[in-house]
Amino acid sequence: MKNLSRRDLCCTLPALALLGTAFTEGAYGAADTPSLPAESATYSFDKLPVNRSPNGAATRPVLRGVTPTGEIIELHETTLMPGQMPHPPHKHLHTELMLIREGTVEFIMGDKSEQVGSGGVCYAASNTMHGLKNIGITPANYFVIAIGTEAAHG
Repeated sequence: MKNLSRRDLCCTLPALALLGTAFTEGAYGAADTPSLPAESATYSFDKLPVNRSPNGAATRPVLRGVTPTGEIIELHETTLMPGQMPHPPHKHLHTELMLIREGTVEFIMGDKSEQVGSGGVCYAASNTMHGLKNIGITPANYFVIAIGTEAAHG
């Protein structure tokens, strides 16, 4: 077996780096995720599509894809009826920020929970059990910003 010289190693490293990038993009979903616009934009609430769930939650998808600088993000707004949860507590690889616009929610974090009101922010770290429940008497409205590997796949 031939030993690699420093020159051989220097010539090989860029090729290995490119190969690693190809595998990383496939593993993280970036290769098959749409790119977000490179230009700034606005998104009017009344023009966003509405997805309704059986429990009465209304979700408005805003953005989903890869930024020009390579981050995978997903952004949506949800309106949740009193006493309801969008889904049972769960965990996933991506990180989430939930920005409470109106109402009062219970943010479930593993085996503990905390009440969060208008203007509050909930942070769900990667691979940690979390959930939201509207504990108020009015609808709760909040934004979810998902960042990371599987954010673009929901």
